[in-house]
Amino acid sequence: MSHIVRVGLIQSHHEVPGEEPVSVHKAYAVDKHLGMIYEAKSRGAQIVCLQELFVGPYFCAEQNPKWYELTEKIPDGPTTKMMQSVAKETQMVLIVPLYEEEQPGVYYNAAAVIDADGQYLGKYRKSHIPQVQAGPSPDTGFWEKFYFRPGNLGYPVFETAVGRIGVYICYDRHFPEGARALGLHGAEIVFNPSATVAGLSKYLWKLEQPAHAVANGYFVGAINRVGVESPWNMGEFYGESYLVDPRGQFVAQGSSDQSEVVIGDADLDLIREVRNTWQFFRDRRPETYDPLTAL
Repeated sequence: MSHIVRVGLIQSHHEVPGEEPVSVHKAYAVDKHLGMIYEAKSRGAQIVCLQELFVGPYFCAEQNPKWYELTEKIPDGPTTKMMQSVAKETQMVLIVPLYEEEQPGVYYNAAAVIDADGQYLGKYRKSHIPQVQAGPSPDTGFWEKFYFRPGNLGYPVFETAVGRIGVYICYDRHFPEGARALGLHGAEIVFNPSATVAGLSKYLWKLEQPAHAVANGYFVGAINRVGVESPWNMGEFYGESYLVDPRGQFVAQGSSDQSEVVIGDADLDLIREVRNTWQFFRDRRPETYDPLTAL
């Protein structure tokens, strides 16, 4: 019998103008995403991943210390605690991307992983931090180095009720090394919650992550926001969230402009079948790769 896991990917349009107080953004985002989590449950999802920094807009479009107010502890902050209760109630595994405070002034772009019984399993901190101009104004971009330190927890894989789960976040997807590390650590599904706009790297959206899935023999769940967020108008977040299998085939895909829950079934037995055909892990040559880390 196949080991099938029903996966839910949440893509959402954050419609609160950026000038509003941080508390307004957070209340809106949490309420909207809770509704979508329960929708995922009603559609049979066993594991759900929310979008990057789900509790607000993609505030990294500007450099403004106002957004430090969004930080909270993981796992002791209110959102992680609330999501633990939701996971236990719905019996779903939840991946919850948050703006994490380790201590005042030390902040990370992170994601909490919560098991289906509500147990907090751990977190991933985004490893690769961009600082890239984007949009019509030179003041608008992906100014993430203003907000986040690079992650320092490596590439953990979490044993959950539905399988072994890894997390990569947005800009990480451009770096194959961490994707390989997740595979070697045993990941069966890797989630990449993102915030990316049309024009800069959209042509890569359906190339890189299917390639990671093929090269490492696992499923990838890729999540992106939708819509334009004011006042920055840095471009349109184009959604198109998807689940892709270890053969690089798209299992489920979202729209380009709608807040929605994308549902797809991951047959984890396919991982063994694919790896027994393409023996990339057997045939890799790590003893020849040392110069890569010296360059």
